[in-house]
Amino acid sequence: MEPARPDPDVLLQQVQAEEQRRQRGRLKVFFGATAGVGKTYAMLEAARARRAEGLDVLVGVVEAHGRKETEALLQSLDVLPPRWVEYRNTKLREFDLGAALARKPAIILMDELAHTNAPGSKNAKRWEDVKELLGAGISVYTTINVQHLESLNDVVARITHVVVRETVPDSIFDEADEVELIDLPPDDLLQRLKQGKVYLGEQAAERAAEHFFRKGNLIALRELALRRTADRVNRQAESYRQEKSISGIWPTAERILVCVGPSPFSARVIRAARRMAAAMRAEWIAVSVETPAQAGLPEKDRERTAQNMHLAEQLGAETITLTGTRIVDEILAYARKRSVTKIVMGKPERTGWRERLFGSVADDLFRHSGEIDVFIIKGEADESQPKPDLIASTRPVPWLRYGSAVGMVILCTGIDALIRFVVERAKGTGALERPGPVVAEANLVMVYLAGVVLVASRWGRGPAVLASVLSVAAFDFFFVPPSFTFAVADAQYVFTFAVMLGVALLFSSLTAQIKAQVTDASTRERRTAALYAMTRQLSSSRGTQRLLDIAARHVSQVFESDVVGLMPDASGRLDVMAGNEAVFSLTARERGVAQWVFDTAQSAGLGTETLPSAEALYIPLIANRGSVGVLGIRPARLGRPLSVEQMNLLETFASQAALAIECDRLADEANASQVQAETEKSRNALLSSVSHDLRTPLAGICGAASSLLEGDQRLTPAARQELAESIYEQSNRMSRLVTNLLEMTKLESGAVKVNKEPCPLEEVVGGALTRLEKTLDGREVSTRIPADFPLVPVDVVLLEQVFFNLLDNAAKYTPPKSAIEITASMVAGDAVVEVSDHGPGLAAGDEKRVFEKFYRGNAYHSAGGVGLGLAICRAIVEAHGGKISAANRAGGGAAFRFSLPLGKGTASSEERR
Repeated sequence: MEPARPDPDVLLQQVQAEEQRRQRGRLKVFFGATAGVGKTYAMLEAARARRAEGLDVLVGVVEAHGRKETEALLQSLDVLPPRWVEYRNTKLREFDLGAALARKPAIILMDELAHTNAPGSKNAKRWEDVKELLGAGISVYTTINVQHLESLNDVVARITHVVVRETVPDSIFDEADEVELIDLPPDDLLQRLKQGKVYLGEQAAERAAEHFFRKGNLIALRELALRRTADRVNRQAESYRQEKSISGIWPTAERILVCVGPSPFSARVIRAARRMAAAMRAEWIAVSVETPAQAGLPEKDRERTAQNMHLAEQLGAETITLTGTRIVDEILAYARKRSVTKIVMGKPERTGWRERLFGSVADDLFRHSGEIDVFIIKGEADESQPKPDLIASTRPVPWLRYGSAVGMVILCTGIDALIRFVVERAKGTGALERPGPVVAEANLVMVYLAGVVLVASRWGRGPAVLASVLSVAAFDFFFVPPSFTFAVADAQYVFTFAVMLGVALLFSSLTAQIKAQVTDASTRERRTAALYAMTRQLSSSRGTQRLLDIAARHVSQVFESDVVGLMPDASGRLDVMAGNEAVFSLTARERGVAQWVFDTAQSAGLGTETLPSAEALYIPLIANRGSVGVLGIRPARLGRPLSVEQMNLLETFASQAALAIECDRLADEANASQVQAETEKSRNALLSSVSHDLRTPLAGICGAASSLLEGDQRLTPAARQELAESIYEQSNRMSRLVTNLLEMTKLESGAVKVNKEPCPLEEVVGGALTRLEKTLDGREVSTRIPADFPLVPVDVVLLEQVFFNLLDNAAKYTPPKSAIEITASMVAGDAVVEVSDHGPGLAAGDEKRVFEKFYRGNAYHSAGGVGLGLAICRAIVEAHGGKISAANRAGGGAAFRFSLPLGKGTASSEERR
């Protein structure tokens, strides 16, 4: 056998991939089952070897965890200085990505690939730093444990009962250029744990031994690590075979392929292959091949093939459907591509004449399988399936189609006779003077061939075969001398008849195949379009009711059925949410079937093996978190179940609908969680602030009052006056706190009505300054309001509260004795007021956050507060139809600016006077 010629497209992809690999750095992963097996130690030893070869090796991050052997290996290597990040009053040591990119060593060491970087870092995860280093052409050595792989995270959690929060995408591991497995037997690892070489401290080692580092856990984790490494090596072997165009089988692992077809014996063959794969602990694949010759298969054969493939999938096989011209070629090509070591197929008890004459698929597999073992399982009918009723299964003969084929032959004969008559008459009159036959037989034959093609394209293979045979007979009877007999005067016509019949049969077969393929493609296109239309509508809609209505409508249109959608209520009982319950006639019995389907997440009803006496088919809507509802489908033709292909499409529809409903619910849950989190945050902030700000003045009031009550005559009048003033001040502080809370509640609930009336801005500012006289004592407060500034239509009480809160905020967050400025101007017909200070200003990102409820800054904040003052300002200004903002001043300090609409016909202060 000649070696397969490499595919140019594949070669081009390999060249492009190789070019990309040259530009990127190489990633080497030191992989282990758990901590303590020696991954970091092995990485440092490999780095020292590369350093000895003259390569520039840099230690980016290495966690020695106090192990002396590891620290000793670090002595001779260059270490990148860490980047210190302050987080929650703690300094964290992090990898300096910018410095590493600037240094650009040949190899950099990045320990603990799954590490989460501190907040404020460029990348959230260390593996993202590694990807950036690789993209810059820097090779990376890194370490990772099996429990940190994303795909194995839940498996490890079930084994160890410990949920690992830090994970790495499997793609990072799979795309690594080299993976070195660092393995250590569990007994040796437990000994290292006792010696303090895994975790420092006796208590830490004891806790680890009692929980994660139990021997059973270590054995299971070791098996996972070995299997994951073996899977990677297997993929590398397959990739190498493809790159080198190696067609031979490398039997590094057993892999079984079972051939599936429409035969009733396939079910037993599939089960035999499943038992064989289980005994060998091997991967197994179920393959079905669609060829042009099978395009005209009866619907029953198509359904049986689909049922057999579904059975294989249920038993755990990987199911593949191939297309090609020859079954054996496609099976062997795929088997060699997947390194299949054994092929399993069935052999019927009886061999037909086709197999005896032309050979069977099994014979061809034996001859061309080469190094692949072929197993032939004895073909016996599956006892679990009812034997077909020969009388009931006999397909009715489509006599009309065959009659049409006969009519087409008669028509072609008439056309040929007419052509001969016209030509003979023309020749008899002298209009046509040509020696030889009246009409060439080839021309007459072409008419018959055209008729055969037309029959095949209109009525299928059987009528076309009949038309082919009748065409040869008619041509012989009517146009081959001697006419009107089947005798042949010239023996050469026998060859003509044979060629004519062969060409007619070939044309009819090809035309029928093309027609069947076009029909199948058209059917698939319509179903794909229907699925796309439903998916598009589902993706742009919200609400369970709306999504279920869309799914029910599309299923009803595609399958020409009555459809209802049922969803569970709070108690778990199903209620109709989509479709017409009256038309569907959902009886108590049918509801019971639907409830069973929802509870078990399995299909049941018409056309299934579970509760088949039901009037309708019930499909569970299964999403990631389980069943979310049920679709009920009753075909328009009562009692006629859906075909297997229709069932597969219906399950796809149901899956898309279920995922859409689950996504909608998850979005609602996310919104509810966000609201709950914000509520909890507000509640905690409120309790924290109120508890502090109430406790402080209450303590001051109680202390001053007790001093007055228990004090003797030694208290001077001045001291008594000071205590009374303290009680008064602390009471005012509590009053402001309670007032802010009440006003914020009223503003958010809409209970406060804004009563606007024109008033001078100077009076509103003066009222606020009077209330804050003691708070602003010692500060210079300058007010610049133009003399001709118009009257502003506002609620005087509410606007005075805005000035009060802004000035009080400036006093809290600025140094003592610093100045405060109030300015007013006209901008685009609005009154714009600015309150600015000379304090430290706003922190980055606080320009909008300062107006959030319960948000408080830290600088110069000693007077307390709940964090509602600026939030109240925003609510009042927006209630007036204005806007408020905050920003830092160019010369230092913060400026709070708000605008108020003046409206039409507003007079200035000078005009009113």
